[in-house]
Amino acid sequence: MTALDAITLSVIQAALQQTCDEMDLTFSRAAFSPVISEANDRSDGIYSAEDGSLIAQGSQGLPVFVGVMQHSTATIIEMIRDGRCQSPLEGDIYIVNDPYLGGTHLMDVRFAMPVWRGGKIFCWLSNTGHWPDIGGAVPGGFSASATAVEQEGLRLPPVKLFKGGKLDPEIYAIICSNIRVADQRIGDISAQAAALRVGEERLCAVLDRYGDETVLAAIAELRKRAAAQMRAHIAAIPDGTYRAKAFVDSDGVVDLPLTIAFAVEKVGDTLTFDFAGSSPPCAGPMNSVLATTLSSVYLAMRHIFPDVPMSAGAFEPLLVKRPEGTFLDARYPRPVSGCAAEVSQRIAEAVFAALVQALPDRVTAAPAGSSGNFALGGHDPARGRDYVMYQISGGGYGGNAGHDGLSNGCSTIGISKSPPVEIMEQAYPVLYRHYALREGSGGAGERRGGFGLAYEVELLRGEARASFVMDHGRVGPQGVRGGRDGAVNTVTVYRDGQAHVPPHLSKEQDIALKAGDRVAVGTPGGGGYGDPLRRDPALVMNDVSLGYYTCEQAAELFGVVLDEAGAVDGAATATRRAGGK
Repeated sequence: MTALDAITLSVIQAALQQTCDEMDLTFSRAAFSPVISEANDRSDGIYSAEDGSLIAQGSQGLPVFVGVMQHSTATIIEMIRDGRCQSPLEGDIYIVNDPYLGGTHLMDVRFAMPVWRGGKIFCWLSNTGHWPDIGGAVPGGFSASATAVEQEGLRLPPVKLFKGGKLDPEIYAIICSNIRVADQRIGDISAQAAALRVGEERLCAVLDRYGDETVLAAIAELRKRAAAQMRAHIAAIPDGTYRAKAFVDSDGVVDLPLTIAFAVEKVGDTLTFDFAGSSPPCAGPMNSVLATTLSSVYLAMRHIFPDVPMSAGAFEPLLVKRPEGTFLDARYPRPVSGCAAEVSQRIAEAVFAALVQALPDRVTAAPAGSSGNFALGGHDPARGRDYVMYQISGGGYGGNAGHDGLSNGCSTIGISKSPPVEIMEQAYPVLYRHYALREGSGGAGERRGGFGLAYEVELLRGEARASFVMDHGRVGPQGVRGGRDGAVNTVTVYRDGQAHVPPHLSKEQDIALKAGDRVAVGTPGGGGYGDPLRRDPALVMNDVSLGYYTCEQAAELFGVVLDEAGAVDGAATATRRAGGK
């Protein structure tokens, strides 16, 4: 073992990060499905051989998978040790998507592969990809009214999909026999496995150069430093207990909101998170499994302290009480299709709403907080084949002390972006009639929220079935410190010229469509930060000139009066802001 000096430590840290980044890029570039190849709904990481704890994760992967893959890898290791899972040999790759074994929803399929050195497992490589279909009641897996996980799709415990480097044809046949458009999944499976093999090659090159013991020492030191850095940030927060609430519109079955009651206690250099008082397990698919709940807390803290390196050490000062008896700790057979994409973001919103009280200069108002899950499945008569289309959408970020919120940003839980319209129109029988910013959707504030997205898609040919699992349709993203809430999510389906709004606002499944029918979606804007009447009139004037707000909205929301030329009328503005007319 060579001496672990600062330069060596830095180089090894960068090499581990680069290994994960290359896995991410390999996965996206080789995948067939647009949700992976274009939207980047995937992640890759390196995990400890002892307990599955996170060593490094790709910078281009979804943050919500940070805690999730740590838990799923730990579960595989535990099941191997107690004989519930076959022991690995070189070249083996496990597949698992069981939500209750450290997962998310069924569509997020995880692969895990041990890296061998000298006949022993040095570490595990793992990745997750969102498959566009996993079977179940509706195309795409987002069954808005499911009451049991079996209705959502095929559930896989950890099994060896690859044995000795070769795809097991029997396991593959079982998977293909239970999902739609099965012939296209081989592309995503091959890409997912290739990403792990690229990671193995890159990691072994680092080990060959520096030695296994030196790299292990570096990993231990990096974990220690991540914990110290997170503790230093926490120590600067005033001691106390900070409380907030967030709400899920409904569970898709019972049309009543679900409450996330949240408290975070700061003592010294640790934070303790408590969800006591949250709603009980729900009938519909808006339950969250434990791994997703934990990961939601971790990613929220990642947003607040982005400089802390991604390592299991960063989580050590974050103590999350298990939310037993609530919908945030789902047990079999509770349905969970909305947990990763929607409930996770409500959890992060609650964390932001609580900690903005303690860190007003660092924490933002609530972001859009919905992935806009829209699945469309049908048959394309022109091409003579079935398809499953999955659309995710951006939304507005919350304003903060320094600037307005980002418009049409990716979801809170990751870096996934909407696939390009041109790609979607080439792959599926649809036409996007409208795709633009949703002006006026950002919550008013001294720093306004960013704007959401408005789009309208038309089915061009054949018949199809549409399903939605979204949120923030009842109440928009929270404004803070006097800022207003962002606009709510909207979904409207036009069939035979008649407008249909889902009873649960942004959740419904199995809506029959035929050629010429359209779906229009408006995603939420971010919450506003600070009193809107304190917003710089020049910024309001600029927003109006860009078409973000009308003159009437400028006066109503911000108290800024514009003259006929579009310039600020200083006297009228001062009077209006002072409470006059």
